[in-house]
Amino acid sequence: MKNLLNETAVQHIADCFSAVDKNFNHPEFCQQALQGLNTLELKQRVNHIIEVLHRFLPSDFQQTSELLKLLPKVWQQQDPNKQVSNFAAWPVIDYASVYGLAHPQQSLEVLKTLTPLFSAEFAIRAFIIDHSEYCHSQFKLWVKDDSEHVRRLVSEGTRPRLPWGLQLKRYMADPSPNIPLLAALKDDPSLYVRRSVANHLNDISKDNPDKLLEICQAWHVNASKHVLWIIKHATRSLVKAGDAQVLRLLGYEQSVALKPVKLNITNSQVKLGDYLEFDFELHSTSSESQNLVIDFAIHFVKANGQQKAKVFKLKSIELGAKQSNKIQKRHGIKVITTRQYYAGTHLLEILINGLGVASQEFELSKQI
Repeated sequence: MKNLLNETAVQHIADCFSAVDKNFNHPEFCQQALQGLNTLELKQRVNHIIEVLHRFLPSDFQQTSELLKLLPKVWQQQDPNKQVSNFAAWPVIDYASVYGLAHPQQSLEVLKTLTPLFSAEFAIRAFIIDHSEYCHSQFKLWVKDDSEHVRRLVSEGTRPRLPWGLQLKRYMADPSPNIPLLAALKDDPSLYVRRSVANHLNDISKDNPDKLLEICQAWHVNASKHVLWIIKHATRSLVKAGDAQVLRLLGYEQSVALKPVKLNITNSQVKLGDYLEFDFELHSTSSESQNLVIDFAIHFVKANGQQKAKVFKLKSIELGAKQSNKIQKRHGIKVITTRQYYAGTHLLEILINGLGVASQEFELSKQI
């Protein structure tokens, strides 16, 4: 991903600034921006390009902000073959958060104008931290904006735990200021916006699960199909955790009528890099259909020898009266940067509506 901020991206940035500012030194900017660029990681590249840009833009941020707002008009014109990644706009957008933080009125107008090029969800967070009251006064207007990119920015930019972004500690402690904004967007015609609302609510569930449940219960009354979709996706972390109230809200009762579930692991000896293959069958003993959310958990061995469960989604089904359903799964035990594997006895567990119904051990070897 870091390679998306490359020589082509730097050339494009220079082309665009040259198109809106006849005094912009195109060749010198490119030379300095490309110096050492290939040795840097993604965020380092963003910061490096911002720093170099600052040497070639007006020292008066008011003048620079006017140039920045002109960029969308030439951004596509300078890339007719669409060879430049949207990532090229990241340092251009974030410039405002680095050098315009003392000028919130001009900077927020810049971010509103530029966000369709990539997303100002990272840049705007510094302003939320330092200028919260002013930001919220603008957000109340932006939720009604014609651009889906601007409306999404309200939800995505205020997410307490935005990946790659600064954590907004005040909203992790108390998400209440953002709830009216999310409520205004919950029936937005754009899936792009509604998905952001769902992700924002899922963030809330990690620090304030009771507040998330309260919101979803209120929104569930006479909910449209759009809002029901948001609730389903917003509660995914709590569903994985087996939260009984959330499951009930979604139509899943924890008391299910099933015959004892027999879990079969095809390969009880698994090498790192291989697949864990398993199957099981659900047999209903009920005279009525049942809504079932089916997950599985792997209790991974940790460095201290203890086990810690990681829940994975399987499927949601409606199991008819007295019916059966066989489920098969092939799950990769692959090397990933976010998980350290340890050899030893692991436990596979099947979860139905948040409760464990069957389990079986398997051995993991780290030999690939």
